[in-house]
Amino acid sequence: MPLLNNIVNSIKLNLKNIPGWKTDSKIVIFAVDDFGNVRLDSSKARESMTTEGLKIYNRFDAFDSLENRQDLEMLYEVLISVKDAHGKNAVFTPFAVPCNIDFEKIDQNKNRQYFYELLPATFEKLEASYPISYKGTWNLWQEGIKYGLMAPQFHGREHLNLKVFKEKLNTNDKELLICLKNRSYSSLSSSGYSTINYTAAFDFWDYSENKDFDFIIEDGLNAFEKVFGYRSVHFNPPGGREHICIHNSLRKNGIKYLDTPLLKKEHQGNGKFKTRLNFLGKMNELDMIYNIRNVLFEPTDRKDIDWVSFTLKQIETAFSWNKPAVISTHRVNFCGNISGENRATGLNMLRKLLKGIINKWPEVEFCSSVELLDKLRDKMAK
Repeated sequence: MPLLNNIVNSIKLNLKNIPGWKTDSKIVIFAVDDFGNVRLDSSKARESMTTEGLKIYNRFDAFDSLENRQDLEMLYEVLISVKDAHGKNAVFTPFAVPCNIDFEKIDQNKNRQYFYELLPATFEKLEASYPISYKGTWNLWQEGIKYGLMAPQFHGREHLNLKVFKEKLNTNDKELLICLKNRSYSSLSSSGYSTINYTAAFDFWDYSENKDFDFIIEDGLNAFEKVFGYRSVHFNPPGGREHICIHNSLRKNGIKYLDTPLLKKEHQGNGKFKTRLNFLGKMNELDMIYNIRNVLFEPTDRKDIDWVSFTLKQIETAFSWNKPAVISTHRVNFCGNISGENRATGLNMLRKLLKGIINKWPEVEFCSSVELLDKLRDKMAK
């Protein structure tokens, strides 16, 4: 059986790299989801939620928390520990949200309405509550952008499904009220819908609900520009896969590039799905180019996997097909606000991975997702 599994895995690694745009350059991109999102406020909040009966279903419920100063300091140290063939350090493309739940305002509002706040306001509140962890974090975020360590792109306005949130708020859902009391949004047992993940902003049940996303997209991209200082052009949906009907709103508001799976199981409404085949460089009728993540790196997940060796093998396969290595990962791998051990595990493996890449392919080029996709668009135009 182990031999058969190895053969099947090898076939899968190769198949996903066959279609689409090719390049002779050895390019590595880190696409990192969930930055800017408040999931757990603190270890104290996690303990309180557990005591009140909210279960830990996954590592996100256990460890995922808004990046703090030490998270960024230690991450930056790892990213600058290597240089590519052009003397450039490794760079993260954080798919980030510019807004979070305004817990205080919701609590004070007797009509049970939803309110959000911009990310700098979230950092300001956390700095006031936890100065040791969060003092200066937003300034450090901005330095990371300035010095080419972080190149954030759009992950939605906030990392939650507004339909689910409002319904739970209006019915005084016990689990949600426990979360809000602890300034967190995690460990909900169910969204109430088979096709909606409670953290997935663009999931829906009935197809008509997609109309509600037009304003969220426009408002979210305007908020992104206000928070990060430039217009986002690359989108990856939070926690789930969007229907193609919202691409019009995304394109109208400046999005040129879309992250999508090679085989996308797309909800059509009322529990019916359609499978779409995508590939790197595919262009839709709106002149938007698709990006496919072909390498997985989740070092705090599945302890039975040697993540450094496994990821290097995936990169090797991508390069053998003349494909850039687009590495998919999540912020939770590098979070230490709840568990310093969790952060240490993720960053230690990231450091080993980066050194392994440089040693095996000294000609490698590190770049952001937009740098890669701009290059691809230029090549396609010729």
